[in-house]
Amino acid sequence: MSGTERREQLIGVGRTIFAARGFEAATVEEIAAKAGVSKPVVYEHFGGKEGLYAVVVDREMATLLAAITTVLTGGGSTRSVVERGALALLDYVDTSTDGFRILVRDSPAGLSTGTFASLIGDIATQVEALLAAEFHRRRLDAKAAAIYAQMLVGMVALTGQWWLDNRRRFRKTDVAAHLVNLAWNGLIALENKPTLRTTSGR
Repeated sequence: MSGTERREQLIGVGRTIFAARGFEAATVEEIAAKAGVSKPVVYEHFGGKEGLYAVVVDREMATLLAAITTVLTGGGSTRSVVERGALALLDYVDTSTDGFRILVRDSPAGLSTGTFASLIGDIATQVEALLAAEFHRRRLDAKAAAIYAQMLVGMVALTGQWWLDNRRRFRKTDVAAHLVNLAWNGLIALENKPTLRTTSGR
């Protein structure tokens, strides 16, 4: 096995173990044994468990971000973008389950690689730009697009985490349809200047 092939093998083994056990419980010994190599081989390629974990997380973030970015920049109506965005995340959960499990766990302390929260922030920034244009067209406060972007992306992300363990109960397309139902029907009925009715006068 070449050095490149060995590196890819270790990344695959690490991905599986990190998904199943989490960063803290995973060990270099286990990764090396599963790959059929000695511990020094893992250290040689990645410097340790942290380095391997960082590579795995970076790859998963890049994969998910690329999928979402493709959807958000693909054009079409605002509703179609919302639909495709919800499906893109659920597709990733479904086809890259190990990767999603790794991303939604907290990164180990001191690790400089990105986290799921920062990834969601990147996606929300793209959604904000789309919503700002839509808000401007509908003469709504475009500055509020940042708030709605966080809510929309957060809603989809948290639903994705929940669906990860409920895939036998609900089909992907049904979950996406309900997400879009709440998001879209909320967006089309937005008030220009929303207020809190239950706390008025306080």
